Amino acid sequence: MDKTEISEKNLLRKTYHYDLPPELIAQTPIEPRDHSRLLCYDCDKDKITNKHFYDILDYLQKGDVLVINNTKVLPARLFGYKATTGAKIEILLQKRIDLKQWEVICKPAKRLDKGTEVVFNENIKCQVIEKGEYGSCKVCFDFSPQKTFEEHLMEIGTMPLPPYIKEKLKDKNRYQTVYAKFDGSSAAPTAGLHFTPQLLEKIRQKGVEILEVLLHVGLGTFRPVKEDNIQNHDMHSEYFEISSEVADKINRAKEEGRRIIAVGTTSVRVLESGVNDEGKLVPQKRETKIFIYPPYKFKIVDALITNFHLPESTLIMLICAFVGDIDKTLAIYKQAVKEKYRFFSFGDAMFLYDKKL
Repeated sequence: MDKTEISEKNLLRKTYHYDLPPELIAQTPIEPRDHSRLLCYDCDKDKITNKHFYDILDYLQKGDVLVINNTKVLPARLFGYKATTGAKIEILLQKRIDLKQWEVICKPAKRLDKGTEVVFNENIKCQVIEKGEYGSCKVCFDFSPQKTFEEHLMEIGTMPLPPYIKEKLKDKNRYQTVYAKFDGSSAAPTAGLHFTPQLLEKIRQKGVEILEVLLHVGLGTFRPVKEDNIQNHDMHSEYFEISSEVADKINRAKEEGRRIIAVGTTSVRVLESGVNDEGKLVPQKRETKIFIYPPYKFKIVDALITNFHLPESTLIMLICAFVGDIDKTLAIYKQAVKEKYRFFSFGDAMFLYDKKL
């Protein structure tokens, strides 16, 4: 197969398809967190080893840098009703614009026109000020000044679990990482859900440096790629932050030849968005629409901890780019299906390492 054919293959959405039995979609999280399974893939040797997540200790080395996303998931699913008719309306917060305005996903969107008022309780309501595509709207909230918007949200909101999870979440903290700090996400950085405080402490004791970045995960992360040519996909925008201290430490580690291990695709998007033309990580706070698919030369990330992602999604395209071979990536997924790994947000994890740079 020549380079032109490979390039055309990389751009076809159907190239990134795999078959997944529905029963392998995890509906509830494993307890304890670090007892989920871990598929370890040596990119250099093309070798799979089946482990448990707590075994990640055996694969980390002194001097490694583990990069985690410290975003916190908002209780972003709100249930209300139209002020005029009482019709039930569901609002999913996606991105904050200012103190009162948000980009949201509305269900059912066809019931909402510009100017429609949605009531949640006697103290908080919102009005549609603009309609977009795929059920997206821009709304302005009006709420009692006795409480902040966040306080109102804690009272009326529920965790925005992905649509493929049908079971009710018993403990809302199980859709948060143990290191979540800053409110702003509509979905969890799910690779981080496997860590416990005790495991993180053991990792530090081994001499691994743990650094924090921030990316607020939007609901667009679940938006399917509908275009046959993936280059035509409109990637969602997400806010991220890299501090000066973290940038300096990662740049120093790269200079010293130490591994940068990203926890999750969200951390990957931060690091690869934040690098300049000289290959240095630059401190910044901004939006990113980075879309990583094969072929892509990774500039910062050497190894990756991640969950298993949806077929034909932007996230499995990123994984294919990291492994460096679409067919090998899909073979890993096929083996995971055969071994009955649990898939998606509450599912098991992979560790991809020894990538040739």
